[in-house]
Amino acid sequence: MHVPAMLNEVIQLMRPKDGGVYLDGTLGYGGYSVALLEKTSPTGIVYAFDLDGSAIERASCRLAGYGNRFRPIHAGFHEASLFVDGPDIGGVDGIALDLGLSSTQIDDPERGFSFRFKGPLDMRFDTDSGLALMDVLRTIKARELERVLKDYGEERFSSRIAKAILEATKKRALSTTDDLAELITRVIPGRRGKIHPATRTFQALRILVNHELENLKAGLEALPLLLKTGGRMCVVSYHSLEDRLVKVCFREMARDSSRWRIVTPKPVRPTPEEARSNPRARSARLRSIEALAEC
Repeated sequence: MHVPAMLNEVIQLMRPKDGGVYLDGTLGYGGYSVALLEKTSPTGIVYAFDLDGSAIERASCRLAGYGNRFRPIHAGFHEASLFVDGPDIGGVDGIALDLGLSSTQIDDPERGFSFRFKGPLDMRFDTDSGLALMDVLRTIKARELERVLKDYGEERFSSRIAKAILEATKKRALSTTDDLAELITRVIPGRRGKIHPATRTFQALRILVNHELENLKAGLEALPLLLKTGGRMCVVSYHSLEDRLVKVCFREMARDSSRWRIVTPKPVRPTPEEARSNPRARSARLRSIEALAEC
């Protein structure tokens, strides 16, 4: 089974125990859920959320042996309180979020997440709802697209790229990931460093399509309130936009020192061994906060 980034560190910080109730907010391939289920045997429960319906289906089959202890839910982590809040549950003992894309999503050309494969301009986590990237590009204004590329992708050529994308969309010259990657490569002067010219734009557009930062903000506000006393929330992020949101949110919460404690004053980084064996983990940053009193 695929091992998610910083699995050992997340599990050590969460301190799962038999009889506990845990929340895996980003199910993906199921790595965190399996580890939590194993550590909480024989009676611990894991609620697992994912916007990707195919991830829910795969994990439901793969983890069927855990029976009712594993409870997959097709929804985003920002909606978790709708499913796990109530007197019958009484809160959760730990929460794990891995904000990265799963390799299954990246490697599926039909999802349109990667410029390494030719596929449709989709990029939705939930293919059953919302607007695909192509539909977004048909209606977005130039100034808004420029802002998205600059803020979400930290792209220095945001204005030039936004203009080219909208012109190509209007001419119906843009329909696949290949088209988009080639367009960006032509627009950006020269290729510098190891990063592909389209990397930042693809990241920014994916964040836009899936409302990732809005959902993360909502999750950071709602999820910690589900924690029992002593429960911990762990968040693994992969780029500065996400990590900054997590850091600021946790610091604001920790101002009330009677209710919250930051467990990781500085972000935990992958070990050199993990960074070598799993290139996708190299940029990972792990932060954790603990509830000192129930809300």
